[in-house]
Amino acid sequence: MLTKKQLDLLEYINKRVQRDGVPPSFDEMKDALDLRSKSGIHRLITALEERGFIRRLAHRARALEIIKLPESLGGAASHGFAARVIDGDRPDSPPPANAQPVSTVDAIELPMMGRIAAGVPIEAIQHASHNVAVPGSMVSGPGEHYALEVKGDSMIDAGINDGDIVVIREASTADNGDIVVALVEDQEATLKRFFRRGNSIALEAANPAYEARILPQDKVKVQGRLVGLIRTY
Repeated sequence: MLTKKQLDLLEYINKRVQRDGVPPSFDEMKDALDLRSKSGIHRLITALEERGFIRRLAHRARALEIIKLPESLGGAASHGFAARVIDGDRPDSPPPANAQPVSTVDAIELPMMGRIAAGVPIEAIQHASHNVAVPGSMVSGPGEHYALEVKGDSMIDAGINDGDIVVIREASTADNGDIVVALVEDQEATLKRFFRRGNSIALEAANPAYEARILPQDKVKVQGRLVGLIRTY
């Protein structure tokens, strides 16, 4: 039996992973549950682990795995719930939120369009060099999809590391908070959280070492939204 706070946290994590493809940070969880400190989130995570709803993954820093959901949130693992890796709050870099093995049955090939900077913007997206296989569930939404290799560490607090492969759905618009591929001044491509601020666009990192970039809206073009991530160990 879960307390209301435990249930609220489990529901919030599940919704964010389903909606964004990446999990919330501990700060976001703290704010969502209106707690004063992250220690309260740690206690709730521990309680959920003890009750078998999540588990900490050994040898994978900052990683938790959802094992099951209560019936009030749509069932449990025995009802077909697929476990997902989600971001926690331990010192090292996290694994991707929805990293999963690629099934030979349920795999789709996407064009690899080059590298995308998760840090200081580097080069614009290039033409496809080869294809990469991704789980079909990552490309279930509308529109064309493509893959990019991440270069840099500015999105590590969103579970996106240097060398990861991100799956992008083509889009020319974004909502505040979306992780997007943004083309800056038609020549630099970067992976950041998107926020509209009046007539300007803020491209925000998920790493406190990087400051947000504030640019005129005509200098930023959205090229796609993040829908999935693959990591090779």
